[in-house]
Amino acid sequence: MKRLILAAALVAGVTSAADLRPVVGIRDIMKYEVDPSADALWDSVSSTATAAGLVDKQPRSQAEWQEVRRYAVTLAEAANLLVIRGRRVALDGPIEDADIAGILPPAEIEKKIALDRPIFVRRAQALQEAAKEALAAIDAQDSARLFEAGGKLDEACEQCHVRYWYPNDRSPKE
Repeated sequence: MKRLILAAALVAGVTSAADLRPVVGIRDIMKYEVDPSADALWDSVSSTATAAGLVDKQPRSQAEWQEVRRYAVTLAEAANLLVIRGRRVALDGPIEDADIAGILPPAEIEKKIALDRPIFVRRAQALQEAAKEALAAIDAQDSARLFEAGGKLDEACEQCHVRYWYPNDRSPKE
C-alpha cells in the first residue's frame, strides 16, 4: 500500500521537502515579501480623526480590493517560504535594523530557530492564519474584518520577532 501511495505521488509530480532549495534568506523574504505585504494590509484600512471629522480609509473599488488581495496572498504563501528547512536567516551581511540594541545577529537567530523549530513553525503558521483571515475579509469585502485581521497579523509578527530577533529586549511592550 505504501509503495502504491509513493508511486502515485511520484506520478503526480509531488515535490518533497528535500526538493526545495532556498535561494535567499529569511531576511530577504521579510524585506521583499512579508514587510511590504503586511504594511499594505495595515495601510488599507484606517480611521483618522481630523479637524473636519473622522476619515475612513478602506478599499472601495474592485481594483482596490484585488490589490489588497494580492498582498494577502503573498503574505500567506511567504509563511511557507519561511519554514523551508535549510533556509538561513541571512546569506550575507547583517539583518535589517541590526544597529538597534537587542537585535540578535543572524547566526544567533538561526540557533534559536534550530533549538525550537516546532515553535518557529507554529509562529509562521500563525502569520499564515492571520493572512488567511485577511483573505476571507477581502473576499467578503468587509473592511472591519480586514482591520481585525490586521491586529492578528501584528500579533503574529511580534510574537516571532520577540522570540527570535530581539528576545533580550526588556522595554515595555505596547
